[in-house]
Amino acid sequence: MKRGWKRRIREWVEAGLRQRITRAGLFYAAATVMVALAAFVSANNLLFLLFAMMMAALLVSGLVSRLTLAGLELDFALPEHISARRKVAAQVMVRNEKSWMTSFSIQLIGVPPSAFSSPIYFPAIPSSTRLRETVEVRFGRRGRHQENAFEFSTQFPFGFTERRVRVTLRRDILVYPSLEPQPEFEELISTVNGELESNRQGRGSDFYRIRPYEATESSRHVDWKATAHTGELQVREFAREQDPLVEIFLDLHVPSARREWFEWAVECCAFLVWNASRKECRVRFRTQDFDLLTPVEGDVYAVLKYLALVQPRRAATLPGPGAEESFQLLFTTRPRAGKEAEWSAGPVLTPETFAAGSYTG
Repeated sequence: MKRGWKRRIREWVEAGLRQRITRAGLFYAAATVMVALAAFVSANNLLFLLFAMMMAALLVSGLVSRLTLAGLELDFALPEHISARRKVAAQVMVRNEKSWMTSFSIQLIGVPPSAFSSPIYFPAIPSSTRLRETVEVRFGRRGRHQENAFEFSTQFPFGFTERRVRVTLRRDILVYPSLEPQPEFEELISTVNGELESNRQGRGSDFYRIRPYEATESSRHVDWKATAHTGELQVREFAREQDPLVEIFLDLHVPSARREWFEWAVECCAFLVWNASRKECRVRFRTQDFDLLTPVEGDVYAVLKYLALVQPRRAATLPGPGAEESFQLLFTTRPRAGKEAEWSAGPVLTPETFAAGSYTG
């Protein structure tokens, strides 16, 4: 019980009110000391009165600044989908719960490693009022973020001290892997995009529509009757039998020494899945404990949520591809096992190929 009370007192001291003496406060304190010395040396009642007024000003300043920070409530609204290392707009809501006093000169800032680092200044927060501000936040890593610490501070009323109070918001925030393209896998992205574009150029046998001719198309699909009727080149478009399929497998069997490569592989998988989904392609993403075909069995965000939390683990088996007619990508630290599992219809991404900068074959 005693240890519990000691821990609570320590937490209250660490997370509670703090203050820092400003330059103006140092000058004022020095002037107060000089007046006090002069009053005691000279026994001048006027100097004693001045000293008492200066001390009273210090006490009033501390009391008012404490009341200014009291009763402030903070809330934080984030977008539904957040990726690492990308700035997103968030809503900061500050409410003054005091019904009888306005809080003046309030500054709000995030405490590292909080995603919010730009300070916000509120000249005044009226009593029983909620104010909203839009800020940019940036999470540096993927995963689940449960705590974000913020600090309210004020130098009101006289600026002698800067008083601060820390507020911790405990909320589960899921951050996806970074979706920003990186120079290291630009060649891989172009390979995948080229494969997808070549698959899209194929035509099915079912007539879909007649539409205007585009410069990159073959002239053998021109519909001459429709061209003569409209006076402009028209082509026949046939429905594709099926959207191209991209199959991505992330091998979770990764030694601890390869953790940096695993994080790169997770980000690369996230970007590939996101890029392919925007091109309206079917993507089957697989690991040893996850298998999802988008958009048939779920959307791309289901894959991103999995990649936000995935961690390496020991996995003895490396299964083979699930579909023969697909563009296949394998991320693994075991290239020999991948060859035995017949992953040969696309690039095999290993730590060695990543270090060498080669991503094909």
